[in-house]
Amino acid sequence: MSRLRALEGTFDVAIIGGGIIGAGIARDAARRGLSVALLEKADYGSGTTAGSTRLIHGGLRYLEMLDFALVRMDLRERETLLRIARHLVHPLRFVLPFYASSLFHRLKMRAGLALYEWLSYDKSLPGREYFSAGQLAELEPGLRREGLQGGAAYYDAQVDSPERLTLENVLDARAHGAVTLNYAEVTGAIVEGGRLAGLRVRDVLEGDEREVRARIVVNASGPWFDRVAARLGPHPRRLVRTTKGVHLACDPVNHNAFAMFSPVDGRLFFVIPWLGYSWVGTTDTDFEDDPSLARATAEDIRYLLESAAHYFPALRSGRIHWTNAGVRALVMKPGSASSVSRRHRIRADRPGLISVLGGKITGYRAIAEQVTDLACRMLRHRRRSDTAEAPLPGARESFGAGYLDSVYGCRAAEVRALAAQNPELARPLHPEYPDVAAQVVFSVREEQCLRVEDFMLRRSLLGFGPDQGLRAVEAVADWMGRELGWSPAQRAAEVEAYRRRAREVTP
Repeated sequence: MSRLRALEGTFDVAIIGGGIIGAGIARDAARRGLSVALLEKADYGSGTTAGSTRLIHGGLRYLEMLDFALVRMDLRERETLLRIARHLVHPLRFVLPFYASSLFHRLKMRAGLALYEWLSYDKSLPGREYFSAGQLAELEPGLRREGLQGGAAYYDAQVDSPERLTLENVLDARAHGAVTLNYAEVTGAIVEGGRLAGLRVRDVLEGDEREVRARIVVNASGPWFDRVAARLGPHPRRLVRTTKGVHLACDPVNHNAFAMFSPVDGRLFFVIPWLGYSWVGTTDTDFEDDPSLARATAEDIRYLLESAAHYFPALRSGRIHWTNAGVRALVMKPGSASSVSRRHRIRADRPGLISVLGGKITGYRAIAEQVTDLACRMLRHRRRSDTAEAPLPGARESFGAGYLDSVYGCRAAEVRALAAQNPELARPLHPEYPDVAAQVVFSVREEQCLRVEDFMLRRSLLGFGPDQGLRAVEAVADWMGRELGWSPAQRAAEVEAYRRRAREVTP
């Protein structure tokens, strides 16, 4: 049976793009009682969301751009996510080290931190701290001591898996009646009387095609925005500037997160503790190609290593386990990539179409609320958003502190119940990993997992292991094949596709 049969009828809202913002819009709109179709050409959260620095933060550096409204919005949203996604979003202490800095620079940083804290007046996180050179050296033994004058610290937050944060928005949307389809590519538009009235959709996996009708179409396709817009009708000029960001998963050298200025070009970059790595990033360079083709180049790796090893010398001899690259969507503006604002823009300049340009993971829920407010006004539908108060599915009840709880929150009980029914499902996928077979079956039955890569990178944390989970990939394919009825050839193709992807990101 074709998956696209679920698109029968006319929807209030059809959303193009299943990244964090599109998923957030689907959740908000569905919770308000609108009929919703969410269409993603790959897997949920597999694009820009997966290529992020994995921070939930206000953006301290945006104060220098005088973008106070953006910082305030994101600081408010940081607090919201610490509540509604408490199983996925956690506090993270950042350190700003001072090296041979002038008194003016140190005073400037102190003033900036004071302003950052004032803008987060409703915060639950601890306040700022200051360290002497000796205190900071004791706190972080791997930090270069030559020229160290001390440092300052402040708190933001981290999300280990923004991919699962995206998925939880999708799951909540589905629970409130939304039709959500991954591997469903929009290939064209239905236009009636000058108004956008629907979309043509192709099932990427099966090849089926279908039309879906909608009163409003939302283009939330991130860095693919201009490509998608051209399929919906006349699109004379580019509205989105696309820039590439690269990260390195390195041997661990730090305990706290560090925000520092590159000795290469003066840009701010991060060295962050994440899943047992030092997560080093990011770059910010214009990228004109298909965003799905973005990869870390040798030049990207050299830049990040030179920048980070200036502060943490052990990185020069440490191992880079794998790399990560993603493409940001910024509102089109001239100037250097790093100077372009991360502020989003919402447009409704064509009948039947809402366009979402730019945006950050931290502010996704607020952006989704603004888009849904506009859609509701256009549809004359009156119901306020409740997404700032309603917890995401994994945070609705209490949960433990085990590995499964860190991935699923309270939904870990469903995985454990599945494993209890069948001893085979309770077995680890490989002795080296904590993941069990029940997770694979659960992901297929309950989380729209359709490919091996979906499970490895976006339903579990397996793909983020030092070997990218390769020792478990055969077992994952076996269990998925049983659930999805794969032939031996399909199973082999899925395993090889994941292995190829792992080779591409290994330096």
